[in-house]
Amino acid sequence: MRRLRALRGLFACGGCWSRPPVREDGGRAAESVPAAVPTFAGRVASLSNRLQEEEGDRAEVYRELERVLQGDDGRVQSAVLARVIAAASRDMRAAQGVTEQVRTAASDVLVALARCHFDSVMCELQCRLRALGEISEDLVFVTLGKLASSYALRCVPFVGMTLFALRTMLSQVGSSRTLRAVCSVLEQWSKAVNSYLGAWEQCSFPRVGQAQLCSSISPLFGHAVGSWLGCEEEEAKQAVLGAMAAMMGLLVREEEHRERVWEQLPWLLGQYQQVQDSFRVTKALSYFLAVLGEVQIPIPQDEVEAIGTAVHCQPEFALRTRWPFCARSWGVGARPLAWCPWICSEPWCAPQQREARACPCSCRRCAARWETPAGRWRGQRCASPRSCWAAASRAARPGTWWPTSSPRSARPPADWRRESCLRQKRRKQQIFKPCAWTSCAPWTSPSGGLLWLRLLQYVVPAQYTGTLVPLCRCLRELAESRGRAGGEDGEEEPNVAASRQRAKLPRPQALLARLLVVAAAPHAGGGCGVAALRLLRALSAEIHGALGMVWAVKIPFLLQCLEGQSESCLDSAEWEQLLLKFLRTSLETIESQAWTVGLSLELSQQTGSYPRPSREQAFLYKAVGVSLAACRHVPYVRGEMKKYLLRMNYLEVSEREAMISVVAGSAESHFHLALEVLQEFGASMEERPVSGAFKRLKEYHQGKRAGRHAALVLAYGRIALRAPPEQLLARVESDVVGRILRHYRASCQVLGFSFSTKDVQLKLALIRSVAEVSRAVRVAGGSRGVELCRKRELLDTLLGFVQGEPRDRLASPVRREAFVAVGHLSKLKPSLSREENRDLLDQCVGSVMPLPALEPAEEEGATAADAGHVQGLHARTMGALGELLTALLEEDLSSDWLAEMLHVLEYWLTSAKEWERERALQACAQLLGAFEERFELTGETSFGPFGSMVGLLAPFTCDSLATSRQRAGACLGHLLRIQGRTLETGAEEDEVQPLCQRLSAPDAEALRQASSRLRKIVCKHIPPAQATDFLSAALDGMLSAQSACAQAAGEWLLTFLETCGGQLFTEVPEILSIIYVRMPTMQQDTLRHFLLEAVSLLALYHPGAVIDSLLQKQLPMDSDTEELWRVLGGKFFVDHFLRVLMEKLKNSGSDQPRTSSAKPEAEEEEAALEPLKMTRAISVVVSALQSPEAVLRLLPELLPVLLKQISATVGKEMPSSALITRGKLFLKGHASDDNPCRLSLETLEAVLRTCLDGKWLRLLRQQGAWAALEDPRAHHDGVCLLTGVLLRAGTVSLPLVLVLTRWLDAPSANLRVTAAAFCAELMKEPALREWRCLQPIARALLEKLRDSSSTVRQMAARGLGNLVSGAPEKLRKHKGAVLEALRRGLEDAAAAEVVAESLLALAKVVTELKGKAVGSAFRDIARATKGFFDAEQASLRSAAFTLYGVLAASATSRWRAFFTEELGSTWATLVLHLRDPDPGASMACQGALRLCAPFLGLRRVRQGLAVTTRLSAAELLGDVCSQLAQESPEHQEMLYVAARRRFLGSCGELQAAALDVAGVLVEHAGLEWLTREEAMPLSATLRVLRSDGDPRVQQAAARLLRDAGLEQPPRRR
Repeated sequence: MRRLRALRGLFACGGCWSRPPVREDGGRAAESVPAAVPTFAGRVASLSNRLQEEEGDRAEVYRELERVLQGDDGRVQSAVLARVIAAASRDMRAAQGVTEQVRTAASDVLVALARCHFDSVMCELQCRLRALGEISEDLVFVTLGKLASSYALRCVPFVGMTLFALRTMLSQVGSSRTLRAVCSVLEQWSKAVNSYLGAWEQCSFPRVGQAQLCSSISPLFGHAVGSWLGCEEEEAKQAVLGAMAAMMGLLVREEEHRERVWEQLPWLLGQYQQVQDSFRVTKALSYFLAVLGEVQIPIPQDEVEAIGTAVHCQPEFALRTRWPFCARSWGVGARPLAWCPWICSEPWCAPQQREARACPCSCRRCAARWETPAGRWRGQRCASPRSCWAAASRAARPGTWWPTSSPRSARPPADWRRESCLRQKRRKQQIFKPCAWTSCAPWTSPSGGLLWLRLLQYVVPAQYTGTLVPLCRCLRELAESRGRAGGEDGEEEPNVAASRQRAKLPRPQALLARLLVVAAAPHAGGGCGVAALRLLRALSAEIHGALGMVWAVKIPFLLQCLEGQSESCLDSAEWEQLLLKFLRTSLETIESQAWTVGLSLELSQQTGSYPRPSREQAFLYKAVGVSLAACRHVPYVRGEMKKYLLRMNYLEVSEREAMISVVAGSAESHFHLALEVLQEFGASMEERPVSGAFKRLKEYHQGKRAGRHAALVLAYGRIALRAPPEQLLARVESDVVGRILRHYRASCQVLGFSFSTKDVQLKLALIRSVAEVSRAVRVAGGSRGVELCRKRELLDTLLGFVQGEPRDRLASPVRREAFVAVGHLSKLKPSLSREENRDLLDQCVGSVMPLPALEPAEEEGATAADAGHVQGLHARTMGALGELLTALLEEDLSSDWLAEMLHVLEYWLTSAKEWERERALQACAQLLGAFEERFELTGETSFGPFGSMVGLLAPFTCDSLATSRQRAGACLGHLLRIQGRTLETGAEEDEVQPLCQRLSAPDAEALRQASSRLRKIVCKHIPPAQATDFLSAALDGMLSAQSACAQAAGEWLLTFLETCGGQLFTEVPEILSIIYVRMPTMQQDTLRHFLLEAVSLLALYHPGAVIDSLLQKQLPMDSDTEELWRVLGGKFFVDHFLRVLMEKLKNSGSDQPRTSSAKPEAEEEEAALEPLKMTRAISVVVSALQSPEAVLRLLPELLPVLLKQISATVGKEMPSSALITRGKLFLKGHASDDNPCRLSLETLEAVLRTCLDGKWLRLLRQQGAWAALEDPRAHHDGVCLLTGVLLRAGTVSLPLVLVLTRWLDAPSANLRVTAAAFCAELMKEPALREWRCLQPIARALLEKLRDSSSTVRQMAARGLGNLVSGAPEKLRKHKGAVLEALRRGLEDAAAAEVVAESLLALAKVVTELKGKAVGSAFRDIARATKGFFDAEQASLRSAAFTLYGVLAASATSRWRAFFTEELGSTWATLVLHLRDPDPGASMACQGALRLCAPFLGLRRVRQGLAVTTRLSAAELLGDVCSQLAQESPEHQEMLYVAARRRFLGSCGELQAAALDVAGVLVEHAGLEWLTREEAMPLSATLRVLRSDGDPRVQQAAARLLRDAGLEQPPRRR
């Protein structure tokens, strides 16, 4: 370092760079200020008042206040201090109304005030820093930078909070001005921290650790590297440059961050091309290199050259004013002489300038001279700059080496004598270091023999390790020269021979041991190992004559193994094994037991030359074991093993390993001897007297006893690894495994009591020993396999260790080592069952996955080294788990077992904790990678679990963690490659690999595109047979606790159906069943959307299959099934979907009436339910339609289908199987639960609601059409009402008419009824003539008057009657046929409804034809009609009265006499029925009576009927009776006789009506006209009727008895 400082001083001679004076306390030096005023506090208070009152120029007030504060060290009163700080802070942060001068002056006042009130000012700035919000107050950052520049050491306690606050607002830095301010803070505070680290002793507060300070600046450095290095504005570039250099100077102090600093050094040098003012770059580089020089951190050689090249090309070299920074950049952190060629060989520099620049380094510091033959140091001044450069060039030129007579005879120069002894020792060891290649030409002289002897003495001593590279090269060249010289002249010079006798030359065994130790670390010390191996080859004859030919082959092979291997790439353990094997081969070649024993002793002796523990010492112990294995002197070997067993301190891990290395190495040739020695030592540990119990207890607590047992446990395992196979298999159970378990149990016992050990080292010893024994047994057994009887016991012990580890932290490598051991142990026989392996895997996985995440461990105050250790432990544990998975997979290499293992990991894949998911995905990737490598060994031609595994793992490609996404992508890559092998097709690996890498992209759009492309590639390789497995796994993934994964599962589901949906016809039912089962558990709209879209995609490809599957659901439909139907109604293919449903419904039923069959009842009920399900489905689909176009297009076909279904279900009950379903529980009380006809009607109503205006639906509801359609007795009327509305709405078309008219000949009576009713109403439609359907329909109706169904005959009669409205001219043309048919209908005694309908139809026809056109049928109709006046059916009476009135109105002169005669016998009946119990019949009778009035001979009665048109029937009856009493007693008596005949009739309603008429007669005429003989029978009859069973008859009879005064029988005269 002094040479660096000296060189920097030499370079600085070309110019002077004056740095501002710095105070000892870290503050800046006070400027020249006026003398302080006498009253400092008063002056400050006065100025603060002026600030409060806003008097004068505020900028000038602030400047004056700054001068006052700088000129006096006095303290300000707290109230005044608070006012000043508040005012300055307010003005400094003011965005408007305050000039820039005022803001800057306010900032300077705060800096000056911090001189004596630092904490108060810093507190204010920290508060404002945290409340910045949108970062508008740039001067807050500027002030913080000034504080750090002026009071560096006092800022250190606030470093953490300041940098943390900056860290939280880095993302808000937008403008260039703010960026410059923030960079200023980072630069000044980083420099302040650097100043503190160099002068922390001056601070009164507790020391803050270097690692803590670096960890605070590291995130800010990372943000600057990632976000600020590409800025374009010149001032921003310079600010970032200063901040980066300062932060690099701080972070380079810590080894953890040093690599990041070296990575940014090229950027720093590259700023020479980016920044316009290159001097600022030089200044920043100078600061960074100065820090390197202060902390003595060497610069990597490649970086030295880069710095030299960059600075060499800068024009600052030509400027004297800026030369010091260039010199500082060149002079710090490297050997001074290495810079001389750069400085003095610049092509742009003139010779005079070159001399001037080289002059400062000529005399004082640059040209150090080495030892002269006289043995002392001397410095020489160069006569000229050129001679100085020549000397420097010789010192730095490759191939030069300045020898010395003795390594201990050197003396340091005068200006180095103040260095410590340690540095003197290091410098003396540097004497033999060359610059590059070493030439041994000076020693080819005759005096080379003396040099050979002198140099050999420096090989073995360990303190000269630093000189071994040139030493070995020199000795190798001397050996080769000696070999050539020996061939020419074998005589040795006398002086050389004398010196050989006097010199203490190393023994050959010592040389071999030393060079092997050096070769064990081939890259240490600048390549000492390579030089040592080459020297070994040259010294083969010196070491032993028999080694020449062997080493001529072996050593070049070893050197070849090192070619192209850097220190980081070389496997040190493997390299050591090669060297030990080389040593064993060499010893076998020598075949000298004495020489081998000597080597063993020399190796043991050299172990004391190295620190304990060290890598060299560990290698020496291994070499001792090899030498003992090569030794055939058994007593010596036994003695050496016992010596190492007895003398080692077992509390030290290194000494335990030393013993194990020696004993295990010996066991390679002395296996039985090693076991015997270990058993004797173990027995001696147990053979303790009772008096030693307390000593044993003390040893237990001190750990000595456990240390010995642990060492023995490890020793047995290591011996098993080195033992000959046959010998090992013979003794492994009892003498190896048994002893291991025995020592472990013994270590857990104290005074005979067993305890569960918590000693981690003991556990690790047992675990590693078991692993090594398992490996050894497996290798020894070969392909035949070896059974280890204690395998189950060992497994239980290892699993107990795993389960005993804490679940809240990973504190030790017990889990990792146990996983490795279990993996090796599982491969031994007896093999475990699949269930046992599954439980084993479950326990191991369950011990790792729930461990907490790594981030909290770092936040709890752990150091960076601790955090790195924990991270490494986690990584190694997960790697061991992967190895265990691979081992268990190999136990049953099949896809089924792979699926079961993944099922164990599935629980952790669905965890809500992202780190658990990430670990599970890592395990899955390891497992699938292992299976992919071994897939050919399975012999399987297909990979069955591909679909389910893709469905399980694919959603995690959208996990919140980038590492989880990448691991999921890796899993998919393995699966694709496995699937590609089974399908013999390329799995598009070239495209999948970059897609998986893009899954870690932070950009959401890039991630979405990568995921989308990956989905399409993977889904193409899922076979249709595995579709259900994939969908089941994907739907399970939608229940993931991570919303992004759930969404991704849905997207994978849809992508698969879009890609492969056309191939899934046979899988549709199962797919829909899977979706349906999961619908109740997915109620969120975001997830449910995917299920509904999946069903829609299936319906798009396979509508029939989807319909068949959905129709399997029971009635009534639950909400999920209805939602599925409803979503299909909202798709663009709904036309096709409805048509398919309609065709299925059309073909589902049969027109034939059901007959008994051999089908089971369940099948019959299921067949009956099919049409109902379809009907309900149509209803739901239609209700979800967005527009009526689809229904309007299908209406001519849909209406007949629905009407057919209605007619088929009218009057039926729901099958019993439909009443006990899951849907019944959810839809209890639904309107159509128990009535299938009502369900069909709801469907029809939904269809009509879609395509008709609302007024028509209201009309149907008002007319009671829906209720009539549902009622079997009024169904035909409902059809008529429905048809009438459809006709008025214009929705009846010719295709609909043609379909329904064909039903008139259907086998089903219900269909014929529906068709007949439809045609009956249709006859009113004039459009029939246009459709040319009138005649066929009329003919069909005439034929249907003979139908077996009375309702069909009724509708046929109604239709003929409606012909009057639709086609009256056709009626007149075919009146004869129509009248005859209707007249025959009056003879249908078995069907009153037919007769009634015929009567009404005749009324219409007669009204249209008039009496003259009726012809002779008039007489027959009139006579037949009066026969129904007293019919029991009210409809018959009403129809008869209606027709009779029409006949009366239509009676022309031809039929007048006939009708008058007929009326003479019927008028009384007509009057009686004015009190008809049926209102309709009464009204019809009243109308008929008025129409018949012209034919009555009673003038008063006729006149009364003509003028009393508004009277009710009862009032009209009273009026008629009154007129009869006055005009014609004979007609009154005739009316009485007619009424009395009906007293004893069979119809109670008519009896009561007759009694009421008699009562009216009595009321108006009295009983005077009755004789005694007539009154007595009347009284008797009434008394009898008073006891009638009909209450209405009883009341009417009692009323008549009371009104007539016949309650008591008349006395006899």
